[in-house]
Amino acid sequence: MSRTLHRMGYGSRRPVRTPLLSAVTKIKHLQFAQEHNDWTVKHWEKVMWSDESRFQLHHADGRVRIWQKQHESMHPTCMSTTLQAGGGSVMVWGMFSWHDLGPLIRVEQRLNSTTYLSIVADQVHPIMLMAYPNGDGFFQQDNAPCHGARIVQECFQEHEGDFTLLRWPPQSPDLNPIEHLWDEVKRAIRQLVPQPSNLTELDSAIHQAWCQVPRITFQHLVESMPRRIAAALKAKGGPTKY
Repeated sequence: MSRTLHRMGYGSRRPVRTPLLSAVTKIKHLQFAQEHNDWTVKHWEKVMWSDESRFQLHHADGRVRIWQKQHESMHPTCMSTTLQAGGGSVMVWGMFSWHDLGPLIRVEQRLNSTTYLSIVADQVHPIMLMAYPNGDGFFQQDNAPCHGARIVQECFQEHEGDFTLLRWPPQSPDLNPIEHLWDEVKRAIRQLVPQPSNLTELDSAIHQAWCQVPRITFQHLVESMPRRIAAALKAKGGPTKY
């Protein structure tokens, strides 16, 4: 069967994982892309990217394989839709910019507004001041409930002269280059022999893999932003290959 499919021009690939987007969300994606269509790499170098990610102690990624022809990866039949959800054993929060990797903070249980407020006050604000002393930096965060909590927003308002909070469209992992950094870290951990056997070892492995991401890797990710914006425009706010 596989030989026949190969002769027909199909290849075995993992399906592209994309968030399930509503019409309203697509409109917001498109608006964001239109508003930042004229941003150059120099503009994106002023952005500090952030996100949370969970890592499983015993990784099982539930891989699914699909057969597709070349250039068909974004066809609806070649996609695997995903919904935002938790899972895993160790959760970390991280930030980075074109200039450098930021700290990686382990989050116990889940990230709530109180914990996130501490991260903003203890990590985000001082690092933004150090990285962008002229106050011309942008801080990116997604639309997780704890990010929009009143106490967190009040903290950002108190420091609005120090940096700008980048308005971010909902469910936009394909626009956020930090998602690829998480992929790099998870790939490095999967290659470890032996694998981490407890949470302490896993936490150590995560931090070590994060610190070992080459500078050229995260700089290239930031430099991909104009292409990501162009892809979002071409997709009219729909999912992209990123």
